[in-house]
Amino acid sequence: MHLSHPEADIYVPSDRLAAADALATVTHLCVAAHQDDIEILAHDGICDCLDQPGKKAFGGVVVTNGAGSPRSGAYSSFTDEQMRAVRREEQRQAARIGGYAIQLQLAHPSADVKKPGHPGVAADLAAIFSGCSPEVVYLHQPADKHDTHVAVFLRCIEALRALPPDRRPKRVVGGEVWRDLDWLVDADKVALDSGRRPELAADLLKAFDSQVTGGKRYDLAAMGRRLAHATFHTSHSTDRLAGITWAMDLTPLVADPALDVAEFTLAHIDRLRADVAARVAKFR
Repeated sequence: MHLSHPEADIYVPSDRLAAADALATVTHLCVAAHQDDIEILAHDGICDCLDQPGKKAFGGVVVTNGAGSPRSGAYSSFTDEQMRAVRREEQRQAARIGGYAIQLQLAHPSADVKKPGHPGVAADLAAIFSGCSPEVVYLHQPADKHDTHVAVFLRCIEALRALPPDRRPKRVVGGEVWRDLDWLVDADKVALDSGRRPELAADLLKAFDSQVTGGKRYDLAAMGRRLAHATFHTSHSTDRLAGITWAMDLTPLVADPALDVAEFTLAHIDRLRADVAARVAKFR
């Protein structure tokens, strides 16, 4: 298996299969921007695969090199090159902990990912999506406020749309990372069951020591958000799940390449606007 960037990393934790064969087993695939994004947005898929060993397999893809992350404490003096190496190994550790079938780190600079049609990014994503037949694909969501997350999302949508229709995944969801999706009207929400295996969730997020001890407590924040979503989802019934990651159903964007991404996303905002207006009007 070949990836375009010289610093790209191909890792098969079990070491029992060649990379291409491991990728072919993947049923749940997450393609995310940075190291630790997978573990924040796709815990649902990691658990699904661990719950059905031998039948389901999780694959992770990190598109960028992670060089620009904030750092403090023991990591405050680290150069971007050193941070790239640290974060690469942290992602490998998370893949081991989570029992991933394969972990790919494409190592592209964020600036390259933000360029539509960048040949290396396009070639890598095309090879990955062509090399497996996942039941579900986890991506970033188009209302995320992180520029690189939105760029990675767009490059993935482009690659998925380029597949023959019968090779496109039947389910594609966009999970929250840098903007919660609690604002979606309930009919638009996809609830990812992220309350399972809480000890595993903590271990996965703590694998990213450069972030957790380096000034960003993503471990506490991500798990707290999941619990908050589960509790505040409904006001008149008890909690159905122990933790929820909200997601947006992106399947229509893949099924219909003519569907405009911005219009698709803004329609969700329009439905929220109408919902708020109707509720206020009801009690005037």
